Amino acid sequence: MKEILQALLLGVVQGLTEFLPVSSSGHMSVFRHFSGMATEGSGLFSAMLHIGTLIAVFVAFYKPIYELFIEFFLCLKDIFTGKFNKFKLKNMSTTRRMLFMFVISCVPLLLLLLPVGNGNNLMDLVDVFSSDNSIKAEGICFMVTGLVLLLGTTVSQSTGRFQKVSPFSALVIGIAQFFAACFPGISRSGTTVSAALCCRISKNNAIRYSFILSIPAVIASALVEFKDALGGNEIIPVSSLLVGVIASAVVGILAIRLLQLLIKKNLYKYFGMYCVIFGFVVTVIGAIEVFIK
Repeated sequence: MKEILQALLLGVVQGLTEFLPVSSSGHMSVFRHFSGMATEGSGLFSAMLHIGTLIAVFVAFYKPIYELFIEFFLCLKDIFTGKFNKFKLKNMSTTRRMLFMFVISCVPLLLLLLPVGNGNNLMDLVDVFSSDNSIKAEGICFMVTGLVLLLGTTVSQSTGRFQKVSPFSALVIGIAQFFAACFPGISRSGTTVSAALCCRISKNNAIRYSFILSIPAVIASALVEFKDALGGNEIIPVSSLLVGVIASAVVGILAIRLLQLLIKKNLYKYFGMYCVIFGFVVTVIGAIEVFIK
């Protein structure tokens, strides 16, 4: 029963923090730090929680995802039949243009695969921030997330004409996603939505773009965790896995709908305030722990 309750709690935390702009990785790290739950041997469970959040995205945005999926194969067909001979955005349909913008936004994530020596890549190097016993890095990153959210809120409330996602704005959003992937406490949804708002993209389009963009990153993260889990001997009850997946999926859908409502009502800034305050508290506690030790 204890394992079921832990799975339920972690699923709820994952579903809420993956989509609300407060950093799921940072909250999970802080939660495990204070709860005493071991992070070792949790690769399979973490991967399954990511599957739950994927389900939430597909349920919430099934129509544009389906259109992009079909457009991907239509694009391949045009390439192999010689019909795709001119790369001009103005001549593309809205869906095909968006497909190419997603590709541009995903490019910065490839930097995580850069070799850094000793058989490691950049992803292995930045993993140290999640696996150490300190929460100071998480606290600082939470504060950075809060400031980014407040900046995005300020820009979105200024007057001006909304823009379509351009190659430049797609790259900016992709760079924001890259930094979120590197540091626990930097919210992926928060930084990508804020980056989109700063590029004068409308609120609804910013949220939709951010969450659909998360699909490749979440799939890649889940695959890495599955790979790590296969190399270990962890045994997790199927019931715990199912509870975690269902909880993260259901809560994730609710979190997406809540964020859409809150950003529409100009309440997005309160997430920024929360992250700044929470980050400050976590940083202070982390500093005190180091001093005591």
